[in-house]
Amino acid sequence: MKSEVNKIDGDTPAMRLLALLEVIATKDQFFSLQSLVEETGLPKPTLHRMLQQLEGAGMLQRDGDGRHYSTGVRLRRLAENLLLNSTVHGARHTVLRRLVEEVGESCNITAFSGSEVLYLDRVETPAPLRFYLHSGSRVPVHCSASGKLFLAQMTPAQRRRLLEHVPLERFTDKTKTDQAALDAEIERVKRDGYALDDEEFLPGLLCVAVLVPSSKGRSNLGVAIQAPIMRLTPDKALQFLPALQRAATALAAIDADATPESQTEN
Repeated sequence: MKSEVNKIDGDTPAMRLLALLEVIATKDQFFSLQSLVEETGLPKPTLHRMLQQLEGAGMLQRDGDGRHYSTGVRLRRLAENLLLNSTVHGARHTVLRRLVEEVGESCNITAFSGSEVLYLDRVETPAPLRFYLHSGSRVPVHCSASGKLFLAQMTPAQRRRLLEHVPLERFTDKTKTDQAALDAEIERVKRDGYALDDEEFLPGLLCVAVLVPSSKGRSNLGVAIQAPIMRLTPDKALQFLPALQRAATALAAIDADATPESQTEN
């Protein structure tokens, strides 16, 4: 089965090298140029040139008979540094996991990216019936709970400028595609401090979200609970708000502690 590399064929050279590194990172033994050609489907001359670039950067090294490769010192050091310095992600994930344990439903941390909502982290419920949305997923801003929170922080002019270039696509019968209806919803979100996605993105899915407080005022981090409507009604979602807000406060404390400003002051 061909890997993800040839799916981004035609993207920037840097992106193709990154995709190739993702393939290489899965290897637990030496690999050859030919084996990568067969796995990725990339042309042999192209792949040979990419391997030369990675070898020259210290990301790969030749082993044995010179025809096989393994990860280089620089790539291994990068992986080690990521593990050693991932305390912020680990701390956030712990908060998210505890929230899932408390409410019994899937929870995620989100950020606003471009014109979409990006899932930074997610912990799934152990319940057999659930909607699977992995970290790295992107969802529309106009019909997601977190997206409404991010829109509510914008001025009317900023929001209008963004939504003029982002189609208000209809995903379900409940998706708000009328600008006036969406504006009214945004005003409610600003007033109440939380947002709901009541089957607006996926049929049968309800989501409630709050922003993570930021000392800078405007926040680019949200935390949310998602569940099938047979387990989570809008009224029950409101009962989860105290747990959500406690998680948001804990996440804010983690981020404040990790900023250079706080480290300088302490």
